[in-house]
Amino acid sequence: MDTAVLPSTFVLTLLLAVGLFFFIRASTKDRTQTTQLISEQEEAVFMPQLQEYFRSRSYRVAEVDHEKNQVTFEGFVKPSIFLAVFLTLLASAGLFCLSLVFALLFPRFGNIFFVLVLFAPLSGLFYWRKAGRLEKVLLKLEPQANQQQTFSKITVVAHRDELIELQRVLPLKAAE
Repeated sequence: MDTAVLPSTFVLTLLLAVGLFFFIRASTKDRTQTTQLISEQEEAVFMPQLQEYFRSRSYRVAEVDHEKNQVTFEGFVKPSIFLAVFLTLLASAGLFCLSLVFALLFPRFGNIFFVLVLFAPLSGLFYWRKAGRLEKVLLKLEPQANQQQTFSKITVVAHRDELIELQRVLPLKAAE
């Protein structure tokens, strides 16, 4: 094999390993967002729908602030088995490639570098421990009166995926 190719292959493999490391770290990142939504239903009709929605998603009411017209829901988010296995497989492939490049660069040491692949399950374990957490959803209801109709403006602070699902299930529009 051409020895001029090995250093560039090594550098590219290291760059891929760094990218893999940051990908695994980002799998547990908090993706909380704030959005404002509008419901054309009245508060008396809409609030029970919201409560039922969050109850069905295994959230419970943690706090009610009547002065601010604000409700806080809590729920435990379980980590994904699929994602834990997927991250472990990605780490295995990345460490195998890195081990292969090391073995080609340093043939004197033999196949000792392939021991690195044994560290791949740590990525799945890292994800599993960090991803399972208590999530909070904050709802602030602001009744609005228009000349033609009454509607509710809701400020929601929640995980990005929870906001998408909330808009999909309930008749809500994004506020302008």
